[in-house]
Amino acid sequence: MKLTWFGHSTFRMDFDGVSVLVDPFLNGNPSFTGSYEEAIKGVSVVAITHGHGDHFGDTLDIAKRNEATVVSVFEICSYVTAQGHDKTNPLGKGGTVTQSGLSFSYVDAKHSSSFTDADGVTHYMGEAGGMIISDGETSLYHLGDTDIFADMGLIFDRFKPKIGLVPIGDRFTMGQKDAARAVNTFMPFEVVIPCHYKTFPIIDQDHAIFEAELENKAAFRPMEVGVPITL
Repeated sequence: MKLTWFGHSTFRMDFDGVSVLVDPFLNGNPSFTGSYEEAIKGVSVVAITHGHGDHFGDTLDIAKRNEATVVSVFEICSYVTAQGHDKTNPLGKGGTVTQSGLSFSYVDAKHSSSFTDADGVTHYMGEAGGMIISDGETSLYHLGDTDIFADMGLIFDRFKPKIGLVPIGDRFTMGQKDAARAVNTFMPFEVVIPCHYKTFPIIDQDHAIFEAELENKAAFRPMEVGVPITL
């Protein structure tokens, strides 16, 4: 599986024959300086952890251009359908769906979720969550935006994801020390990738504390924006 980080919490996952974009915040994302067309090329599934603009992002445009299926909580899928795109696969917390040969499981997160459209209308987008994505061999846990919580241990025990995409930027999510504590205590990933940092001035600009606090240094694998890695 090839993984590409486009900054903030936006990741592209290229499995064998299936390309997934999670939380596709490209336009307006100051960390993303690549080609929008290249970033979305071939994407057939868009997965959304919650409805805030810096996560819902370009969902509608990508879904309509690519005829992609949106996988997310029921309320987000309902909003997408109301905007004229009916290829969705809704689920709720505790639920798992299959899409294009992959499994998507929606799990808890401690955060809020709403979306303000171009007319200034704010829409309820369900509860925020995390997403576990697996092809049966490689499994990733995108935590979404969240605080630390003890049930992370139950989630890890249930799904045993190998790769963790962990928000560390503070203010709107866990800060670096709590993010490291979450991994050390509840989620012993084989690979730990930080996200949701150095996008805007009001969140943390580096990962130094997170790296220093992690007990398993070998698992830590920070990514460069736009540079894919193979896992």
